[in-house]
Amino acid sequence: MQTTITSQVEFHGVGLHSGVAACLRILPALPGRGIVFRRTDMDGAGAEIPARWDLVKQSPLCTRIENAQGVAVSTVEHVMAALVGCGIHNATIEIDGPEVPILDGSSAAFVRGILSKGVRKMAAPLKALRVRDTVEVQKGEAWARLVPHDTLLIEFNIEFEDAAIGTQKKLLNMSNGSFVRELSNSRTFCRKADVEQMRANGLALGGTYENAVVVDGAQVLSPGGLRYRDEAVRHKMLDALGDLGLAGMPILGHYQGFRAGHALTNDLLRALFATPEAYEIVDCDEDIAARLPGAGVHWGEIPEVA
Repeated sequence: MQTTITSQVEFHGVGLHSGVAACLRILPALPGRGIVFRRTDMDGAGAEIPARWDLVKQSPLCTRIENAQGVAVSTVEHVMAALVGCGIHNATIEIDGPEVPILDGSSAAFVRGILSKGVRKMAAPLKALRVRDTVEVQKGEAWARLVPHDTLLIEFNIEFEDAAIGTQKKLLNMSNGSFVRELSNSRTFCRKADVEQMRANGLALGGTYENAVVVDGAQVLSPGGLRYRDEAVRHKMLDALGDLGLAGMPILGHYQGFRAGHALTNDLLRALFATPEAYEIVDCDEDIAARLPGAGVHWGEIPEVA
């Protein structure tokens, strides 16, 4: 069955790229609404932006959605990953500014907030998107694909010159609460060499060593170091789950990414929906529901964070 959050939960912080302070609230929503962002600093129906793949306006280093009236919300990927990973299908996300707060750079605070309120089942059937044929997109050396599978697998490969990251590869089944246990507290990361350039381009204005992992060669400059040896690839998987959540329903398929980012994952969803024979919409019986992200999530499995 479809779900929503049991009651409202609130978060405060600053946007990673804008540096603008924001208050974000996740509220219960009716069946069939999906995930919808609402800008509380705007008036009228144009203040709402559905969390959909076709409303993504591709921008560097984050996922930005924008409605027909030009109202946008940026850096939605971490809260989207938390909603997908906790099995929330319907919610209204109120936000009083242009960018989701970065918090500690991961999804952990969003996950804790959602699970502290609880997930409520609704009297409405749930549908899922099952990948039937392989779909792939490529840009330069980077590529992403979706391959048929009976659950959601996320597989990622990254390669960085900095020895603190290097080459990393990981594959996880997203059912059985693995997102909460394995990925939710992995933080966004960047190279120190890129920080000055990003800020010159009006990005990372709210970034600090506390809300992002900053590396310089073999050194990890952020206090406390890494939470996992392979925290970087785990965070890329977190981002991919959040971006796949913009499909509007749970996905049954194997996502594979090599040096992929937000734009390429969105390109992949656009390619998938442009190929009707590559997918089918199925009703979720108990067997399918047990294989979706969010199934089997327990409060006690959320990793501790500093």
